[in-house]
This record gives sequence, C-alpha cells and structure tokens, in this order.
Amino acid sequence: MSTESDIRAFLASRRANITPQQAGLPAYGGNRRVPGLRREEVALLAGVSIDYYVRLERGHLAGASEEVLDAVADALQLDDAERAHLYDLARAAAKRPTRRTKRARGPLPDSVLRVLESMTDSLAFIRNGRLDIIATNYLGRALYSPLFTENTPHPVNIARFQFLDPHGRDFFPDWDESLNTTVSLLRTEAGRAPHDTDLTGLIGELVTRSEEFRTAWAKHNVRLHHTGRKSFRHPAVGVLTLDFNAMELPAQPGMTLTAYTAAPGTPDHDALQLLASWAATENTSPTGSHGPADRQNR
Repeated sequence: MSTESDIRAFLASRRANITPQQAGLPAYGGNRRVPGLRREEVALLAGVSIDYYVRLERGHLAGASEEVLDAVADALQLDDAERAHLYDLARAAAKRPTRRTKRARGPLPDSVLRVLESMTDSLAFIRNGRLDIIATNYLGRALYSPLFTENTPHPVNIARFQFLDPHGRDFFPDWDESLNTTVSLLRTEAGRAPHDTDLTGLIGELVTRSEEFRTAWAKHNVRLHHTGRKSFRHPAVGVLTLDFNAMELPAQPGMTLTAYTAAPGTPDHDALQLLASWAATENTSPTGSHGPADRQNR
C-alpha cells in the first residue's frame, strides 16, 4: 500500500473507534451511517475546517504542522503508539527522514554479545524491527529452539514462524493476543521505516500467504512493546508464562534487547530451571556467540 492509502486507512479506523459520547459530543439522531465519529466531528474537535480534515484523511499529511497533528491525535484520542505512528506517516508523506533513519549494519559488537551472554538467569535475545532474531543467550536459544531448525532460512524470523510454520500456533498458546502483538509491531515498524525493502518484502509475503495476518494487518493497529507478560508452549517443558522487558539499544539503531524472567518460587521459575537442564542435555548453543558458524546469524 502507498503512504496515502495507509494514512486514509489509519485515520478512518481510529475515527471509527471513537463514539460521540466518548468524545464528549451530543449524538443527534439514532441513525448514524458511520461507526464512530463523522469527519466533521473530528474537524470540530481538532479545531480545523471540515475541508482541511477531509484532505488530511485522504492521505495529504505532508505540510501538516505539529500543532495540527497533535490536535488530530487529541481529537481521535490516540495513545502514545498511535500518536507516534501518525507522526511517522506524516514524515513519510512529506518524504522527510523518519524518527529512526539509521539501521545497524553488520555483526553486533562483541561487547554487546558479552552483555547478552552474561544474563545467565534470564532468557534474552536481540531482534530488529522486522522481528528477525539476531542473537540470543543460552536460555534464549533454548526457548526459541523450535524456530531454529535445519530448514529455517536465516535470519530466523518470529513473524514468519508464527504465521507460516505449522508449529507456530502451538508455540504461542495465547494465540489471538500474540497474533495481534506481532502484527502491531510490524505495522509500527512499517511506519518508522516505510522504505525498508526487507520489511516490505516480509509483510508482502505474510499478507499473501496468511489470511490471519492479512485480516489483522488491515486493522492498522500499532503498539509500543516495552514490558508485559507472554506465554510460550515449549515442546520439552510445556507452558511458560514469563515477564518481559524490552530495551532499545541506542548504539545499535533498530535493535531491541528483550529479557524474559520469572519470579523465584513460582511454577514458571521452576519451568525455567527445567528448560536450562534440557538445554544442557541438548547442548544448545547461543545464537550470535563467538563461534564461526554462529557469526553467520549475526
């Protein structure tokens, strides 16, 4: 889709999510032809003319000031992720650099890998915005072992496994939540990097091959993903529900380090210890470590 099409669909979908009552407007008449707010109601709330807002929603965000974008975001009650996405779309429409123009190239520095490998009590991995797994520590490789098969193309990609691998649905037991998270993260990244051909290629493949991805992609949902809980069904240890924290690496633009932990004394912590024992038995190696074969995955 073009940037203008993305803008139209995003603004229309956010407008459809807000009722007049939620916006503090009177709802005249019982027969509204559109879900949510009308364009003229958004224009009223944003303090712009109807003609100008219609132009914005048709995809013409280029030239819109920060004040106008903030007013539209307030009118549509956008959250932080949606507001940032609106700004990304405006930058793309104006052909201005997005918030994160640089991307880390080449292998990760050894100092970063040493930090990753020092996290011995947690599952940890580094990914890029496309959801490629770039490096893992010992436990991270053990958790994601179903993704690292002989036939899996490199780099290993979480979204491709989730939607196209027959084992993907089983690995993510909270399927609907996990599906929406993955699609929302890719939609957010597409706004940040609209000209990333690797990213658009992946999205095109998933849209073509997965009806579930295609349906979720059309919702234009975005999100920030810094902390929360996530469940996995590992073939050797069963279901683990873990707390995660995700941190962007400022010195490696576009890279995010995610760590999963469990509170001591809980069944999930016991499952982590079982996973560590299984990994030792299977001689699981971290991805992105210092061995010659692993450097290919960096």
